[in-house]
This record gives sequence, C-alpha cells and structure tokens, in this order.
Amino acid sequence: MAIVSEAPFSSCYDIKSADLPLLAWVLKTSDIQAISQALHQQLAKTPGFFDQDPVIIDVSQIVSDQNPLPLDLSALLSLLKQHGLVPLAIKGAPEALLDQAKALGLVDASDARIKRSMPVFEPVQAPAPQALPANPPPNPVPLSPMVVDKPLRSGQQIYAKGRDLIVLAMVNAGAEVIADGHIHIYAGLRGKAIAGARGNSQARIFAQAMEPELISIAGIYRTSENPLPKEVLGQPAQVSLQSGPDGDKLLITPIKT
Repeated sequence: MAIVSEAPFSSCYDIKSADLPLLAWVLKTSDIQAISQALHQQLAKTPGFFDQDPVIIDVSQIVSDQNPLPLDLSALLSLLKQHGLVPLAIKGAPEALLDQAKALGLVDASDARIKRSMPVFEPVQAPAPQALPANPPPNPVPLSPMVVDKPLRSGQQIYAKGRDLIVLAMVNAGAEVIADGHIHIYAGLRGKAIAGARGNSQARIFAQAMEPELISIAGIYRTSENPLPKEVLGQPAQVSLQSGPDGDKLLITPIKT
C-alpha cells in the first residue's frame, strides 16, 4: 500500500521571487573571431574581470526572421564561458535560432528589458512654459542607501540596485561591491568596487583605506596592475570620473581628515 506523507511541501522548501543582477551581451556582429579579439583586448588589462557573471545574449540587432544571419551559437557560448561569463538566456532570436539555443540549455528571454546606460550629457530643447497644476504630484522618494555592516569575504558580491551603497566593514580581496550610485566604504577596500554600474558618470567611490583590486565608475576601470600613487594607496581617498579631450579617466584623490 502506498503511503502518502501528510507533511506540506512548504516544510521542505519555499518558492520566492528573487532579483539577480544580469549582464546583457548585446551583439553587433556574428563574427566569433572578431568578438574573441575584442574580448582579449578589453580584458588584457583586467584579467578575471568577469567572475562567473550570468549573462543574457541579445541578438536582436543582428538577426531576425527576415535577416537570419548565421551565428555559431555553440562557439559563442564556449567563448563567453572561457572568459568567466555564464550564458543563461537569449533575447531577440528567431524561431530557428531559438530552438538551437534551447537545445544548448538557454532560456527564452524575449520579454527581458535591457537597461540603457545614462548619458553623460544629452542636450534637450527647453519646453514651452506651462501652468502648474493646482495640486502637483509629490516628488518620488529616492531609495535610501543599502547598508552593509559585516566584512565581505572573497567570493561575496553585494549590488545596491538603483541606490548608493554604504559598507561599514572591510571589503576583502576577492569580494565585490556594486552600486548604481555612490559607494562609501568606512573601512579598507581590497576587493572590487564598481560605482555608477548603470552608467551614472557622477557616481563616486569613497574608502578609508584605498587598496582595491579594481575600481570602476560608469564602465571606466582601473586594476591593481596599474598601482595607485603613494599618496592615496592605503589612505583615505575618493574616486571620481574626469572627462577631458582624451576621453574619460578615473581621478583618485586623497581625503583630508
């Protein structure tokens, strides 16, 4: 006789929604060799920049039902995995390519929304003056900063989505802190710090002891292979993005206490 357990399934597990920070790999070519060369050039100065980061492959710019451009999806997956990326899904694939993607273990992410980077400056035409409504809507309340009060060990990652990040303890080597806004570290920074993750060029990084493996603001980065000047290495310092005729670069300056 079959015995049916009366214990509810909820005693074994819970099903909850979760947010996972994903990278979107928006392809502009199907040339695997060209993609490989571009990756090698980009990562030459930052080996190990990608650390098993989950990624959505967006092919909507290069293929469609009317333009079924050949794409060696298997070779692309191998290339991305080789550089520390974990392909999870595909977006914008026509039916034939989508069937191939599913056979390779990818999920259909056609409904995924790819976030656009915030422009550094975008001039707009001033609108014509308009009368204010009698009862103007209240201003939206900005998200409060995310606060982390425990040391971050190697392999741990914190992402403050849409807000600033405040860390009250050490960010050890191998750990990673990411924020769409500013990053404040009231201790030593020995791991990776990525501010302005969605393109906010006004974001900054502050640390009481600046000894990072990698610092980045709005996609502009610097690694420990390019040592910091003695006046800021291991000292209270801040990182900002400076624009000039030669392009954007990170500016690291001491914080006077």
